[in-house]
Amino acid sequence: MQFAKRLQPLQTNVFADMDRAKAKARASGQHLIDLSLGSSDLPASEHVIAAIQDSLSDLSTHGYLLFHGTQLFRQAAANWYTQKYGIPVDPETEVLSLIGSQEGTAHLPLAVLNPGDFALLLDPGYPSHAGGVYLAGGQIYPMPLRAENGFLPVFEDVPGPVLAQARMMVLSYPHNPTTAIAPLSFFQEAVAFCQRHNLVLVHDFPYADLVFEDKGESPQEAGKTPHQKSAVPSILQADPEKSVSIEFFTLSKSYNMGGFRVGYAIGNAELIRALRQVKAVVDFNQYRGILNGAIAALTGPQEKVKAAVATFQNRRDAFIQALHKIGWQVPTPTATMYVWAKLPEPWSNDSVGFCTQLVETTGVAASPGAGFGKSGEGYVRFALVHEPPLLETAVERIAKFLSSSSV
Repeated sequence: MQFAKRLQPLQTNVFADMDRAKAKARASGQHLIDLSLGSSDLPASEHVIAAIQDSLSDLSTHGYLLFHGTQLFRQAAANWYTQKYGIPVDPETEVLSLIGSQEGTAHLPLAVLNPGDFALLLDPGYPSHAGGVYLAGGQIYPMPLRAENGFLPVFEDVPGPVLAQARMMVLSYPHNPTTAIAPLSFFQEAVAFCQRHNLVLVHDFPYADLVFEDKGESPQEAGKTPHQKSAVPSILQADPEKSVSIEFFTLSKSYNMGGFRVGYAIGNAELIRALRQVKAVVDFNQYRGILNGAIAALTGPQEKVKAAVATFQNRRDAFIQALHKIGWQVPTPTATMYVWAKLPEPWSNDSVGFCTQLVETTGVAASPGAGFGKSGEGYVRFALVHEPPLLETAVERIAKFLSSSSV
């Protein structure tokens, strides 16, 4: 049996590789502490669950849901965005509901790239960004992210011949896995670069709310509620005319709805229309009751969002403090639900080996930096998806592993 060549670059995946290592550890009797996957362990809000439950008895929600049936959700998403970022959005032409934002970032290359075209991706970066490009027959130019540059790419380093064949750039800040944030000035530079080189600018924005430190308050922010203040910018604040940009949102992180698979895209109307064309031949939409829950999340009380941010900040502080106590000095992240740690010797160039042996010998699972791209080698990502006592236990196990491996 022969398979398509497009499957060849999809043979390895950081999450699938760690899943196999975790299964092996479980089979050997290890008690697993899984810090490898950024799946929130916090519950969705009660009013969200109630909206979904109420939908179940409404037989009109049980059929296929086409684009026009998502109108109320698209309106809620547009209103949420405008209230938060101050940019008007047309829910009919500039919003598209998605079965998780990953559906959108993986499918958009099919609408933008011809075989052989380049996409400029962050390195390290989220694996599905590369997967969508490969499925579209495109080529990837990795833009290295270095600590000395604040984990921001240097656009001027992209070679001219690559730019001549490039059709899209994908950014994502706050960034997974490095936890870096980007200022509005960087996004303005990115927009100008993409306008100059006729590139589609894609911004994956799952961690819009998961920002910990107070970033200061501009005069425009004064008097707004905490939910209205944008601690990190949207790409559309740098491209308010939506000339080249599309942004992807999810309810997985802020609203703890990862398993419900609710996301949406906001941006350039032509890009939204093109993505909608791809989506139309792949799927319809998720169950209407789930969208009713998403509407309740976007329009209802936001206290649980703030509570989730406080929870992850508390976990971050406990985990960082524990790492520092064992002598592993890592920077304190200002955003996301992760810690991006530079590996100590003798593991500084073997993140896969570190993570594989760590889970096999201690039951602590983490994600190897190399799984996010070549420039991720030498790092490991920990997801803060457990309460502080369990995170501290994980660090105790890590300390024993590091002690034994340095002997």
